[in-house]
Amino acid sequence: MEQIKRTRIADLLKAPAFGTTVNAKGWVRTRRGNKNVNFIALNDGSTIHNLQIVVDLSNFSEDMLKDITTGACISVNGLLVESVGSGQAAEVQAKEIEILGGCDNTYPLQKKGHSMEFLRDVAHLRPRTNTFGAVFRIRHNMAMAIHTFFHEKGFYYFHTPIITASDCEGAGQMFQVTTMNLYDLKKTETGSIDYSGDFFGKQTSLTVSGQLEGELAATALGAIYTFGPTFRAENSNTPRHLAEFWMVEPEVAFADLDELTALEEEFIKYCVKWALDNCADDLAFLNKMIDPGLIERLQGVISTDFVRLPYTEGVRILEEAVKNGRKFEFPVYWGADLASEHERYLVEEHFKKPVIMVDYPKEIKAFYMKQNADGKTVQGTDVLFPQIGEIIGGSVREENYDKLKARIDELHVPMKDMWWYLDTRRYGTCPHAGFGLGFERLLLFVTGMQNIRDVIPFPRTPNNAAF
Repeated sequence: MEQIKRTRIADLLKAPAFGTTVNAKGWVRTRRGNKNVNFIALNDGSTIHNLQIVVDLSNFSEDMLKDITTGACISVNGLLVESVGSGQAAEVQAKEIEILGGCDNTYPLQKKGHSMEFLRDVAHLRPRTNTFGAVFRIRHNMAMAIHTFFHEKGFYYFHTPIITASDCEGAGQMFQVTTMNLYDLKKTETGSIDYSGDFFGKQTSLTVSGQLEGELAATALGAIYTFGPTFRAENSNTPRHLAEFWMVEPEVAFADLDELTALEEEFIKYCVKWALDNCADDLAFLNKMIDPGLIERLQGVISTDFVRLPYTEGVRILEEAVKNGRKFEFPVYWGADLASEHERYLVEEHFKKPVIMVDYPKEIKAFYMKQNADGKTVQGTDVLFPQIGEIIGGSVREENYDKLKARIDELHVPMKDMWWYLDTRRYGTCPHAGFGLGFERLLLFVTGMQNIRDVIPFPRTPNNAAF
């Protein structure tokens, strides 16, 4: 076979150089035809669109063609011509075909509809489907949008540790990291596990958040963001929870609540606009096949101002809705940690636009959030989105040493390994704020997918760590 430099299918279709001989490589989606001509739909992952390969059967042996089945990988040399059929601008008239990898008849992704549950069972193959090809190309673009947004605003990408001795979220939700022999654990005189012989000489876990270390960096570099994997050992099988997921966590020195909410809104709008501008074909496919309201919803986000809503006012609206006959599964009262159904009511039915809720009761928020003068609420902030509920959680951080220490003592937060966090309030403390965005939550919104396991390549959930 003549050696011709491969051209990606996305590039062949974008600006067709009709009349030139090209090489395309990819995986066969379908082959159909009659006794004179066959049509191969070829895809190489660079675009949702297939390249049609026209095969004149007089130039190829039937023995060779029988191995070009759905899933097979082939290389094609041929003439790029204007397509006479509808649905594609260009096609290739095959001159030479080489089978790079055959595919036997047990290949599970034949041309038919497959359930999402089935595709999770073959997660090593599901990126080859149209749906997951689109989702993972969008995932890449969202990562690029995040890095570009923060870089252009002068933030520094800061790497926080994945292995940590900090336990700000509660040990029950953390995965332990150890090199000890689990069949022969040494105990102390009091009967607890002796970690002195472990790799780090103390109990360590996989991180649940890079926020606290990010705060350290913000007090030196001014504005930073983390973007990395985080881990939570919640025994939850809901469509919104993963044991391993990615978090984006900016921290900004000298920012107040208004500046924080403005950053949250600007950031989300930037990411959504990036998707609309750079993933049009994939979004059009998902809009057609997965969620008919997807593109309209994305356009609605970037064209509207987000509502700023104090928690107290949000509860009043919800209580009024209950009085008027609206039924919720969970009760509504001041001091309640609002459920997703409450958040979605505010966003989807009452305001019909994204909501940034602020000033939560201190009892339902973390120890590090800055207390308001009323002594009852803190400067926490959640961004609530249609179909998702909370997509961002953040706050102004308490920078006063005495107030932070008192709150830590009040809540009995285990701080024995976190003296360094309190040090930042002793040595040149400053006002600062930040938020956390669950990357997969963003992807759920941007793709219209219904289950968080379907926006990450290899989901990690209770009793599931395959592939």
